[in-house]
Amino acid sequence: MGRVVAIANQKGGVGKTTTAINLAVALADLKLRVLLVDLDPQGNATSGVDSRRELSGPKIAHSRTMYDVLIGQAQLIDVVRPVRHFLFLAPSGTDLVGAEVELATMEGRERVLAATLSSAAQNYNYVLIDTPPSLGLLTLNALVAAQSVLVPMQCEYYALEGLSSLVGTIRRINSALNPGLKLEGLVLTMFDGRNRLSHEVAREVREHFGAQVFASVIPRSVRLSESPSHGLSVLEYDGKSAGAHSYRALARELVQRSGLSAGHDAQKEGNERE
Repeated sequence: MGRVVAIANQKGGVGKTTTAINLAVALADLKLRVLLVDLDPQGNATSGVDSRRELSGPKIAHSRTMYDVLIGQAQLIDVVRPVRHFLFLAPSGTDLVGAEVELATMEGRERVLAATLSSAAQNYNYVLIDTPPSLGLLTLNALVAAQSVLVPMQCEYYALEGLSSLVGTIRRINSALNPGLKLEGLVLTMFDGRNRLSHEVAREVREHFGAQVFASVIPRSVRLSESPSHGLSVLEYDGKSAGAHSYRALARELVQRSGLSAGHDAQKEGNERE
């Protein structure tokens, strides 16, 4: 069964979706089968890896998204589409905004995504879930479905305050809803080596969380900001940039922690119906 990782932080603007997109592409470049689940109604992960979405015109309004999966009108297999070699996408859409309202009246509402992914995850090495910048029902579903949580954290002072709240939420979900949930690690993002505050925040986080902080650090980068507008990851937009090198390093570090090898089960590619 593939490793299900929720990429979460209730604070917006920390590089969460940027990390989801670029980590997914970097893992796929290692010939690992990756499913990127866009659970954010803003749909930035969807448009960030699938430029064809912007060219599809009126048809996109009728395309099935994770909304249809969560409310029981479609199976995940009907929604997933390939976007790169070894990389598959379960897209979001604006209709996902209404999912939290409809989920609120469902029995077992916090386990809907977990039930959906339980069988599908075996077709992938990694399932990465991009969550909304909140701790609502969509994020709760992601945390209940996941085996671990990867937390992108901006190298600024206020990020430290939000971090304690998120860690507390993870612990509560671990004890009440998902005993297998663990903190995969913290990823320092938007790091500016010229800024003393970035160094101070990084030092404080490493002192407090130790080995749970990834060694790979994501720099503040113009290329990282530009790439989504082209429907590309930074690895494709400018593969020689500092951001691209950092996400490749993060992917290798994640694989090493998971005990997988590059190309593990890659021979399965194309054998299952997506």
